[in-house]
Amino acid sequence: MTSLLKIISKDFDIPENINESQLRDVLIKTFEYLVEDDFSKLLQILYKADVDQYKLKELLAHTEGKSTAEIIADAYIERQRAKIETWKKYSQA
Repeated sequence: MTSLLKIISKDFDIPENINESQLRDVLIKTFEYLVEDDFSKLLQILYKADVDQYKLKELLAHTEGKSTAEIIADAYIERQRAKIETWKKYSQA
């Protein structure tokens, strides 16, 4: 979790002592704001994080029961986790 917080803190001002559920909630609220009020910054963050735009479009089009901000937050967290796993894999080699 600390690796996840460290990488996400590069894009957002996140408190250090939060758990994963709280982190997701903070990101959802942040992405809600960005979708409504600063779409260009949202796109910048997703691009910088290398969130797959085609996968995200697919999720947004076909996921029911979640808000747009929840879908974006989950995709963002998933991408950051994948980066961490890749770093771990290659740092052990």
